[in-house]
Amino acid sequence: MTAVSQHPRDVLLGAQAGAVLLPVCDHYSGVEARMKKSLVLQAEMAAEFGACVFDVTLDCEDGAPVGGEADHGQLVTELALASAPAMRVGVRVHPVDHAAFEADIATIAGRAGARLSHLMVPKVESLADVTRAVAALDAAGASMLPLHVLIESPLAVHNAFAIAAHPRVQSLSFGLMDFVSAHAGAIPAEGMGVEGQFSHPLVVRAKLEIASAAHAHGKVPSHCVVTEFSHVEALRAAAKRAAAEFGYTRMWSIHPSQIRPILEAFAPGEGQIEQATRIVDAAVRQSWAPVSIDGALHDRASYRHFWQVLERAHATGRVLPPEAQVWFSPSSPNT
Repeated sequence: MTAVSQHPRDVLLGAQAGAVLLPVCDHYSGVEARMKKSLVLQAEMAAEFGACVFDVTLDCEDGAPVGGEADHGQLVTELALASAPAMRVGVRVHPVDHAAFEADIATIAGRAGARLSHLMVPKVESLADVTRAVAALDAAGASMLPLHVLIESPLAVHNAFAIAAHPRVQSLSFGLMDFVSAHAGAIPAEGMGVEGQFSHPLVVRAKLEIASAAHAHGKVPSHCVVTEFSHVEALRAAAKRAAAEFGYTRMWSIHPSQIRPILEAFAPGEGQIEQATRIVDAAVRQSWAPVSIDGALHDRASYRHFWQVLERAHATGRVLPPEAQVWFSPSSPNT
């Protein structure tokens, strides 16, 4: 049996990529009935897959009616506090320059900060916005709560590397709709669609810049929504392109029907899992010295890649070979 005393996370620690591990799907909901259903579905799928395979982010920015921000903040706080144990639940608050921002933080982070997995701040333009959000969280007693940020404008894309460098920032998301509208009509409406968002040069550049900034600092790049939620095949194709061509390791869902296709698109295939297991297992047996497998030489650079394949397989609820399962068992160090 593989020696778990040499856990891959210990040996391969220090790589930029993979410093933060998050579920590959982040599901957004802001209407009370849908938020409750999302939390129930999250617990059901966690039982099915043996892991919490997607985050639920309760939405204040688009979910709260104008004038009802305080009541909505109270609602999402109660829902977060009542959610099932071990489930990952976050909240998207209003932007830092919105009148409701400070109250959002005081109510939500102040009461439920210890229960939340993250706080999403939209329309982050600069490092100064991150600093302001962190100060508000600290004042509310939520100094350990990670920040996820939405990059939604040309200026924000320009500042993405500085934003990603902040130690409290855990993930950068691309806000497609606002990014396109921020160009005053210079990007056609098709740039918001499932096809145009992968072909318009300015949108493509923004996606690549955000992914690169995230990976440069070991953070998680999260891909934008596909608004054509009834077009499952289009969603699946977009998720596969985001993962395979644009370097994204996470994606937003805005409808329950999008969750499973995103999980499938971001999950490694059986062949990839088998290959990764063989290579990492051989590395452990050789005390991480270089090995030759199928005529190819592998060392710690490739070991790191294949270990991350197994991390993603576990995070998406894939069935792992016994040799790999031991690294993710409750009794294994670092699990």
